[in-house]
Amino acid sequence: MKRIVAILFVGLFTFALQAQEKTAKIEFKSEVVDYGTIEKGADGVRVFEFTNTGDAPLIITRVYSSCGCTIPKKPEGPILPGKTGVIEVKYDTKRVGPIRKTITVYSNADEPTKAIKIKGNITDPSKEKSIMLKDKSEIES
Repeated sequence: MKRIVAILFVGLFTFALQAQEKTAKIEFKSEVVDYGTIEKGADGVRVFEFTNTGDAPLIITRVYSSCGCTIPKKPEGPILPGKTGVIEVKYDTKRVGPIRKTITVYSNADEPTKAIKIKGNITDPSKEKSIMLKDKSEIES
């Protein structure tokens, strides 16, 4: 009887070790999305594409931005091994000036916390035109 219990224990222990070895891995196509130079009020939605290169389902538990001007949206369900997913990021393009924001991704991957970034510049064409007109009138006088 002791032998049977010992064999069962060793078998369950080995199975548990094998199950723990499987991990999810998140690999982004690009960790930085460059908006480039866009106009005020333009579409501020961009996506980060990633692949689960691990051998266990990837579960993204939270996607966080430290600024209210950047709203990230995580995938709802698990991403199976070998499959791709996207994290959608919406930046408030009513704010004129340079963009430099970090979005933190929390998951069950082998690297549980990952930082991804957006960058770019928002311009206001109406202000640029008024500046150009002002400069032109100064030249003519």
